[in-house]
Amino acid sequence: MFRFVLAVVIVCGLSAVATADSPPNIILILTDDQGWSQLSEAIDPRVPESKSDYLETPNINRIIREGMRFTSGYSPAPLCTPTRRSILCGTTTARSGTEFKSTWVPAEHMTIPKALKLASEDYRCAHFGKWGEQMISTPEQCGYHASDGLTGNVTGGMPNSLGVKGGHADGPPHFIDNKDPKRTRSVTDRTIEFIRQQTRDGKPFYVQASYYAQHLSVVCSEETLAKYQKKGTPDRGYPPAWAAMMQELDAGIGRLLASLDDLGIADNTYVVFTADNGGRGTVPGGDTNRLATNHPLTGAKHSLYEGGIRVPLIVRGPGVSAGSTCHVPVAGYDFLPTFFDLAGGTASLGAEVDGVSFRPLLKEADAKSLDRPEGALFFHRPGRRESAIRVGDLKLFVKWTPQGKIATRELYQVDANPTEEGHNIAEQHPKKVAALEAQLLGYLESVDAEKPSPNQRKKPKRQRKNADAS
Repeated sequence: MFRFVLAVVIVCGLSAVATADSPPNIILILTDDQGWSQLSEAIDPRVPESKSDYLETPNINRIIREGMRFTSGYSPAPLCTPTRRSILCGTTTARSGTEFKSTWVPAEHMTIPKALKLASEDYRCAHFGKWGEQMISTPEQCGYHASDGLTGNVTGGMPNSLGVKGGHADGPPHFIDNKDPKRTRSVTDRTIEFIRQQTRDGKPFYVQASYYAQHLSVVCSEETLAKYQKKGTPDRGYPPAWAAMMQELDAGIGRLLASLDDLGIADNTYVVFTADNGGRGTVPGGDTNRLATNHPLTGAKHSLYEGGIRVPLIVRGPGVSAGSTCHVPVAGYDFLPTFFDLAGGTASLGAEVDGVSFRPLLKEADAKSLDRPEGALFFHRPGRRESAIRVGDLKLFVKWTPQGKIATRELYQVDANPTEEGHNIAEQHPKKVAALEAQLLGYLESVDAEKPSPNQRKKPKRQRKNADAS
C-alpha cells in the first residue's frame, strides 16, 4: 500500500513539474470593427463613458475581471488588412503596407507561427476566421498548421453574398441568420476542436480566432434581435441588430473560455482579446442623431484619430493579476515579440520586427514604459494623408499636403482624457511638436514608408466602393 501511494505521489509530482515547465498556450481573439468603448464594462475605469449601458458583453467582461485591461491599446492601422499583416509580422504598417494592397509578402518574413516554432518546435498553430483582403500569402505559407484559407469580408457575409446586388445602402439594414449568424458559431467550433486536438496530443498551441463580427453586413438571429428591440433605444448611434450581433459574438467567446475550463488548461493559457481597428462611424439602421458610435473618442475607422485606432485590449493568463489595469500604450504589432517571449524564446527576431514584448507589463501593470528602441508608437496612412506618433501621454497627429509636405500639426494628451476634439494643445507646446515631428519623419524615412501623392484621393470607382465596404 505504501509503495502504491508513493508511486502515485511520484507520478503526480512529475506530472505537475511537466505541466509547469511546458510552454503556455496562447489564444488571440481578434474582432472586426469593434470600438474602444463598445463593451458593457469600461475598458478604462477612469473614463465612465468607455463602456455602453446598452450592449451586453458578459464573457469579454470576464476576461477583464480575470486579467489585465490596457487602457491605451492600439490597432496598428485603422483598416483591417494592414492591421492583420502587421500583427502577423510584428511590423508597423509604415513598413509592411498601409492599405489592402501591399508589396509585402508575409511568407517571406518573420510571422507569429514562425517565431513560436523558433521558441519551441512543439507549438501547433492555427488561424480560423477572417484572414484579410489581398494578403498574398496563405496562412499555411506563413507557418500555420491549420486554417480556413484565404478568407475575407465576403466569407463573413457582405451584401453580394447575402442576395443583394450592390452595396450596404442597396439592401436591408440587417440580415437574419438563425443557424450561423456572421459565422461566429462555426469559427468558434473550429477553434475549440483545434484546442481539444492539441490538448489530446499534449502539444502547446497558438490559435487565432479572427471573428467576422462586428464587420458589416449586420447579421444576427431573430431571437437575439427581438431581445434588443424590446430593450429600447441604444445609447449610441448603432441599431438593435448591431447590438444583437455583438451579443452573439460575445457568446462565441464565452464558449472558447468554457472549453479551456472543461479541458483543465485555463491556468496555462494566455487569452488575448482585441480588435483590428476602431468602430465604424455609421452602421446601417443606426441613428446619427444619437451619441457617436465611438463616443467618447474622436473619429472612427479609417482615421488615425483615436476612434480609428484605439481598441479594447485585454490579456488573461499565467501570472497576470486579476482585475488589473495598465495605462502603458501598446499596439497589435507588439503581439509577435510578446508571444515569442511568453513561449520562452530568446533568439533575435530580426531588424524588421518593430514591436517589443510587453510581457513585463503583464507581471507589473504599474511599470512606466517599455524598452522600445524608438520609445514611440507609429501610425501612417498616406492614402488619407495622415500620420501619427504617440510617446507617453502625448500624441502628434499630422495631415499631409498632396505634395507630401506636412499641412497641419495637432498635439493631444490622450491618457486620462482620450477625446481629441477640442483639445489640441499644439500652439502651447511648439518645441514638443517639433521634436515629435522630427522623430516621426525620421522613422518613416528609415523604413522607406510610402508618401502621399496628389492622386491618392481620386481612386477608381471600384476601389472606392471596396474601401467603403471594408
